[in-house]
Amino acid sequence: MSISPNILPELITAVNDAVMHHADELTELDKAIGDGDHVINLQRGLNALLEQKDELAQLDWVSAWQKIGMTCMSKIGGASGSLFGTLFVSMAKSSKNQEVNIDVFSQAFSAGVDSMKLRGKAGAGEKTMLDVLIPVAALIQTQSGSVELSDLLEQTKNTATEGMQATRDMLATKGRASFLGERSVGHIDAGAKSSQLMICAIVDVLHN
Repeated sequence: MSISPNILPELITAVNDAVMHHADELTELDKAIGDGDHVINLQRGLNALLEQKDELAQLDWVSAWQKIGMTCMSKIGGASGSLFGTLFVSMAKSSKNQEVNIDVFSQAFSAGVDSMKLRGKAGAGEKTMLDVLIPVAALIQTQSGSVELSDLLEQTKNTATEGMQATRDMLATKGRASFLGERSVGHIDAGAKSSQLMICAIVDVLHN
C-alpha cells in the first residue's frame, strides 16, 4: 500500500468535521469527569492544521508527521497537546529516511503510542485515550500484511470503538478524573471518544 501525503487535507478536514459534529457530546463527557475544555483544546490544534493542510500535502510523510506533532504541542495545549504531539513526532523519528508503506506505518504508529505511554505514564485500562490507541496500534502491527486493507480498516474501526466503549466501566487513575475515584466509573472517557472519532474519520476517507 502506498498513500500520498496529498490526502492529508482530506484527512484533516474529516477529523475536524467528526470532532465538531460530536462537539456537544464530547464536551458533556468531559464535563462529567474532566475539565470540560477537551473540544476547545482540540479545536485549537485542528484549526492550525486546517490552515497548514495545503503545505502539509506537499511534504513527505515523515516531515508532515513532524510538523503535525509540533503543531499539536504548540496549539492544543494541556495533556492532549503533549500526547498527540509526542505521537506524531515519535512517528517521524521512528520512520526517518524510510519510504512509508503499511509496514513502516504500523511500526511508526506503535512507536508513537509507546512514546505516549511513557510521556503520560499511563497504560491500557486507566480510562484514557490510550485505551483506544494501544489496541489499534497492536491490531495494525499484527494484521498488516496478513489481511486485505479493506478488512484491516474495518477491524481498526471496530477495535477503536470497542476500546472507547470499554472506558465506561473503568476506574480513572490518571488526570482530573482520577480524583473522582469510584464516581468516574460509568462514564466514557472524552479523550477515548475523540480518539475513536478521529480514527474512524480517517478510516472512512481511506475506504473511499
